[in-house]
Amino acid sequence: MIYAIEAPPRILFGRGEAAKAPAILATFGPRGVIVHGRSAARAAWLATALPGHAILSIACPGEPVLDDLTGALTEARAHRPDWVAAVGGGAALDLGKALAALIPAPGTPMDHLEVVGRGLPLSDPPLPWIALPTTAGTGAEVTRNAVIGLPEHGRKVSLRDPAMLARVAIIDPSLTDGCPREVTLASGLDAITQGIEPFLSGRATPFTDAITRPTLALGLPALMRLMQAEDTAARDMMAHVSLTGGLALANGGLGAVHGLAGVIGGRIPAAHGAICGALLGPVLRANHAATKATPFAARLTEVFTALAPALGCAPQDTPEALAAWAHDAGLPRLAALSLKRDQIPDIAAASASSSSMKGNPVPLPQNALERILEAAL
Repeated sequence: MIYAIEAPPRILFGRGEAAKAPAILATFGPRGVIVHGRSAARAAWLATALPGHAILSIACPGEPVLDDLTGALTEARAHRPDWVAAVGGGAALDLGKALAALIPAPGTPMDHLEVVGRGLPLSDPPLPWIALPTTAGTGAEVTRNAVIGLPEHGRKVSLRDPAMLARVAIIDPSLTDGCPREVTLASGLDAITQGIEPFLSGRATPFTDAITRPTLALGLPALMRLMQAEDTAARDMMAHVSLTGGLALANGGLGAVHGLAGVIGGRIPAAHGAICGALLGPVLRANHAATKATPFAARLTEVFTALAPALGCAPQDTPEALAAWAHDAGLPRLAALSLKRDQIPDIAAASASSSSMKGNPVPLPQNALERILEAAL
């Protein structure tokens, strides 16, 4: 067995752990950048807890595109920070992660972006950054890439480097309490997907198996409870599932859900989690058909068996039952998210070059990818 484990050097999990952030940041220096979501109020507590520090706040109101990153980078470099903190969902964490990497780096973001840029490794160490997620979904707090949209290319691509791991990742489920229902649903389905895809990945390792297999049956019941009412224990569980999924994808890869979602996200202005949620059931069905004569068939059976009790279905019916539950709970179909049928062939073709698609248990041909998109439409 040969495998590596990449993870932040320090991960803190639990209610109340966010209170440790100010003291940690103070050790990095007196000047900092705090990246937050649309509302600065969700991160105000952190700046208030750092009196005497020179703090620049940067808003990330949506999933970051190249212009957002370039503008924030100019502002942040002028501030000359010692550290970066990101308080928010996956979008804010990605922008904070990218800023920490690029503030000390010469050149432009295009020097380092994959696929459409030069994809160069970082030449200078990133600034220390800490991650404080306020949603349970992306796992971005423990990954080494930041996803950036390039609308002119119709793609989302990554800035990626092993040095981009957070210095400290603080997963405090209380920061997710009261998250809006639609955000909880979309991000929760993303978290569930990110537990499933590394387990099915052709790049799975003993480490990723050890953290994904126990969580396969945990996320969906917790998410179902949160669709009914606010539930502290369910919030805690979803934060745990999100964390383990982030660690797993960073070390074992993803699959066709994210391979397609990265391209779709560059074509339509829709939340990443909502796109993944709409694709998950159809991709599971396609992979089930494609892996019947392979060693991955047993893993698909494990996934179906883990999800079926919460859905009240026979294991073989899991993909369709999962999709039906998600849409009944309020998840929009891809058509409602503005995807058009005539975009399907181009999206299927473009997704073949995505890094996530390389982790799918078996290669899916163009016509299979088109059928997935039709089913999710």
